[in-house]
Amino acid sequence: MTADPLITGLSHSESSPWMGIVVILLLVLQTLLIIGLQRSRLSNKRARKSLKESQKELEEKILARTESLHTTNNLLIDEVARHEQTGRQLRETKLYLQSMINSMPSIIIGVTATGEVTHWNAAAENTFEIFSNEALGRKIIDLLPLFPVTLNAIKNSIRGGEPHTIQHTQSDEEEKRRYFEITIYPLISSTQQGAVIRVDDVTLKVTIENLMIQNEKMYSLGEVAAGIAHEINNPLSVILQNVQNIARRTDTNFPINQTRATELGVDFPQINTYLHAREIPQMLDSIREAGERSANIVRNMLEFSHNSQRKTSLVDIKHLIEQTIALNRSSYPKPQSDQALQIITEFADPLPPLHASAPELQQVLLNLLRNAKQALASSAIEQPCIWIRTYAQNHHLVIEVQDNGPGMIDTVRQHIFEPFFTTKELGSGTGLGLSVSYFIITERHQGTIDVKTAPGKGSNFIIRLPLQS
Repeated sequence: MTADPLITGLSHSESSPWMGIVVILLLVLQTLLIIGLQRSRLSNKRARKSLKESQKELEEKILARTESLHTTNNLLIDEVARHEQTGRQLRETKLYLQSMINSMPSIIIGVTATGEVTHWNAAAENTFEIFSNEALGRKIIDLLPLFPVTLNAIKNSIRGGEPHTIQHTQSDEEEKRRYFEITIYPLISSTQQGAVIRVDDVTLKVTIENLMIQNEKMYSLGEVAAGIAHEINNPLSVILQNVQNIARRTDTNFPINQTRATELGVDFPQINTYLHAREIPQMLDSIREAGERSANIVRNMLEFSHNSQRKTSLVDIKHLIEQTIALNRSSYPKPQSDQALQIITEFADPLPPLHASAPELQQVLLNLLRNAKQALASSAIEQPCIWIRTYAQNHHLVIEVQDNGPGMIDTVRQHIFEPFFTTKELGSGTGLGLSVSYFIITERHQGTIDVKTAPGKGSNFIIRLPLQS
């Protein structure tokens, strides 16, 4: 179907102004749209540029922050490493200090101001048989009730800021006396108060000091003995010489005695009969024997004070001891109360010969036997007994003289070898017997003499004499 040309022409002629307007409007809109799009593109471009700049700035900030975080992280890693190294060094230092303290022979105990244990080293564990984990945190007075360190002593040391020492605390152990030195040191710290207790075994030190004191006393005694010996020697010589002259001038075998009696008109045989009837010769013999014995004592005192020559030989110690026991019985008669005394000998077989001075050893043994008999006589022992044992041990000949008497307290035992020390009544002893015996054994024979004793347990003197290899 086709349109009518008239109508088409009319429609075209009538709409042409509106179409122009519409076209113009469309062109305007298109222009405005193009301008808007251009502006939008420019704005978008500026926004993209600003965004890129912001992104770049943000990236730079992130990079800087990352660098900062990386630096901080490295610093933290270094700090952690230093802390770990410091902790490791502290642990190593702690272990090293603990090893040093545990390696010390001294007992080291750390305590607070209230007496609680803060440290307990290996020496303390071994000595007191208490482990460290058992001791830490406990009161020392509860942990060691017999320990001679009181809470007041700890507080006084802390308060005064000066060490406090307890000298030569003694402890019995299997009949041996041990000496300890205890020092309380105040803990130097600004954060806490406490103290360190150090305990040292000074037994060897005290023993050496006692030996030095003993040697000094023995040297002093030597000087005194020399003076006494010289003073006694002169009148003793006069006595012996006059006793010899009296015996010679009363002897009928000398013609000059008969001649002198005839000149004086004296019946010499009758006088001689009278002298024998009154036992005058026996008395003179007793005086001479006593004088010779005194001369031997003086000679021994001189030898004691001077390193004079003396004779030594191989000694049969068994024979010497048996001879000494026999001499002791004859020289010191037993009272009625001593009739039950037994002397028991125990000799190892065989006994090596000993190179020594027999008279000097006999003097020592006689002195020990006499002291043992006197100790037994002064006690109410039902079966008094003395044992003499001899045996070889570690290149030494050992002689033990033991009794079951009353024994000695420690204060007496410490002084028995000192010159002029005696527990006997005044006039009953000189206090020289054991000191001279000590000199003979230690100086003359390079041996040792010691005693084991306790109240009620008797005494056991032990002599050790070196054997020649």
